[in-house]
Amino acid sequence: MSSANEILRTRLDLLVSGITGLRDAGAFSEPNLDGTAGDYISFDSWEWPQGVGLYGLVRLWQAERTAATLDLLNDWYARHVEKGLPSLNINTTAPMLALSMIWRETKDPRWTPVLDGWANRLISQAPRTFGGAFQHDVSDKINKGELWDDTLFMAALFLASYGEGSGRRELVDEAERQFLLHAHYLADRETGLWFHGWTFDGWHNFARARWARGNAWITVGILDLADLATISPAVRIALNAMLESQIATLLKLQTPSGAWRTLLDDPSSYEETSATAGFGYGLLKASRLGIGPAGCREAGLRALDFVLKNIGSDGTVANVSYGTRMGHDLQFYRDIPIQPTGYGQALAMLCLVEGLHHVGKNEARASA
Repeated sequence: MSSANEILRTRLDLLVSGITGLRDAGAFSEPNLDGTAGDYISFDSWEWPQGVGLYGLVRLWQAERTAATLDLLNDWYARHVEKGLPSLNINTTAPMLALSMIWRETKDPRWTPVLDGWANRLISQAPRTFGGAFQHDVSDKINKGELWDDTLFMAALFLASYGEGSGRRELVDEAERQFLLHAHYLADRETGLWFHGWTFDGWHNFARARWARGNAWITVGILDLADLATISPAVRIALNAMLESQIATLLKLQTPSGAWRTLLDDPSSYEETSATAGFGYGLLKASRLGIGPAGCREAGLRALDFVLKNIGSDGTVANVSYGTRMGHDLQFYRDIPIQPTGYGQALAMLCLVEGLHHVGKNEARASA
């Protein structure tokens, strides 16, 4: 019988095959503002789902140091740099995070001007809202005056990582600033969860959706921010307090299956794998680091078990909700279709990689 560790490693190999095999079958037509076709599914496309996917691959490479994974990553970036990178926005910044992490370890000179140029333009050219927060503009839409949870993962983590690796403290400071500004408008004081978005056009949180994957971006983002850069003590303490508040509520909302629903506090919404994987990663990591209330590890292992059961024989992660725009009512979130994506694959990778720290003798909750 396979050990729990062997099961996780086998599934991780499948996840890599699954992410590289993703193709856009044309089910979603989302043309970009510049007239190009938007592809949020295929692996060989420069967008935010692929950016998150690349981050999962980098974390896997850091855990296993497999040359084939590093070659896969370097080849992906080389193809895109040669072809020419897309216009800068919050979502097209997402692939820069993984590239910054590769560069920090390899110092490959090919990537230095790419990273430096993108960071400089993000700081100087990205539209900002009141207070200096990054406006969540995307490839096919200008979202004037809007803040989204997603921004912190897609853009702020890159600034923290590259700022730390390049010795540019002003980039790390900007990342901290973005986390604090977004927390001010998006963190829900009643529950500790985060709302999906905020608009300065009316000063409100849209549908006040406590959306699962948006909350997962926050759980993962706060924990990994401290991994990627040296964070000011006061900022670190404040963010960890918000994280602990969020986790305390997440523990109450986990379903018997080990999952979380796409609207965390709505029993009528469906169980969703990508958010569950993000939370599983976060809870297990928080437990390992001594952060968060009691019960983090047990809840994280239940989430890990759910994720494993949703990895198909071809490595595709099932029950992942498609990219989710800002909803103006809660039904919008309930109706988001299910679609395999790079971020679904990557968040599952993160969960399984963190799971390797926790499974062992007499501990395996995972099933083959």
